[in-house]
Amino acid sequence: MVILMADDDADDRLLAKDALNECKITNALHFVENGEELLDYLRQEGKYASLANTPRPGLILLDLNMPRKDGREALQEIKADPRLRSIPVVVLTTSKAETDISRIYELGANSFITKPVSFDALIKVMSDLVHYWFELVELPPQKP
Repeated sequence: MVILMADDDADDRLLAKDALNECKITNALHFVENGEELLDYLRQEGKYASLANTPRPGLILLDLNMPRKDGREALQEIKADPRLRSIPVVVLTTSKAETDISRIYELGANSFITKPVSFDALIKVMSDLVHYWFELVELPPQKP
């Protein structure tokens, strides 16, 4: 299954890729840099129209603070769209604010994780995420 990460920070994207490689995760990993790109990717619009025959992501890793459309706005649109709402969304962000945590769950996020500060901790988080979402839980069948 495809993992789609929405994060505007190039270093965070590289660290996530390296962490997944380090823990031998072979799932395809795709990146977008803001909420608008995320929604275009999911809806296969704009520069992502060529994805019409590719599987949609089985997991979205979502940063909150991004330009153009932040993670909160993107999450709200994803969970309001009947075609997208069943995709698990894990918020992976630097925020620890209780207001962010409460709001994210109100908007329908499946999990909220504060980004670890060390690379070893990030490896553990990525390994646990993939194990949980792709090996442990039963997800609904993927829709085209």
